[in-house]
Amino acid sequence: MGFGFIEVGTVTPLAQEGNAKPRQFRLPEVEGIINRNGFNNYGIDHLIENVKRCRYDGVLGINIGKNKLTPLEHGKDDYLICLNKAYNYAGYITVNISSPNTPDLRQLQYGDYFDDLLQSIKVTQRQLAEQYQKYVPIAVKIAPDLSEQELVQIADTLLRHQLDGVIATNTTISRDNVTGLANAEQVGGLSGKPLQHKSTAIIRRLHQELNGRIPIIGSGGIDGITNAQEKYKQEQNYCKFIPA
Repeated sequence: MGFGFIEVGTVTPLAQEGNAKPRQFRLPEVEGIINRNGFNNYGIDHLIENVKRCRYDGVLGINIGKNKLTPLEHGKDDYLICLNKAYNYAGYITVNISSPNTPDLRQLQYGDYFDDLLQSIKVTQRQLAEQYQKYVPIAVKIAPDLSEQELVQIADTLLRHQLDGVIATNTTISRDNVTGLANAEQVGGLSGKPLQHKSTAIIRRLHQELNGRIPIIGSGGIDGITNAQEKYKQEQNYCKFIPA
């Protein structure tokens, strides 16, 4: 396959246990899985220490998020804490604002929250690039459950702030194509094969809006070369595989 990078995270400023177990549910009939992990991790400082000890010399992406207990109006601060600590150790950074498993997190994709977050991230990126004398690209990971109008607004904001990439997509809260299956009604984000077409449709629409001005990284329902190629047909630039 020729893998080109590894991404770790999502990591938050402080360690957190995530949501109560069980929090992962397989749907074997459709090769899908529902998770409501909730960003369970040991915190950004622990992750950076692991990265320092790591012998991997390829491109390493670090995926950053906000703590569950951080109020939405202060969510930006969590991303900036992680960005400052991860910048010098990352090949690129993913800003995860689209997990359905942290209450209200997806609100950061919209309106003033989104605009303010991206503005602060780009200002900090420029400061860190000068400090470390290197430019680390930053991509935003978006949800697959966006309306046409929401997607257009997101694309416009990404372009206006000159983000380096967009990852499409995270898991879906839709159950349209798994209705009636065991575990289908579990709360959480659905991924795997049931996400394939929804994710690809978002990539297709994003490409129409971005027109090659921002790289698109395809993620969601990719389980082999065939559907990876399907996403490439929509003019995405990279594929991201997430092991279940």
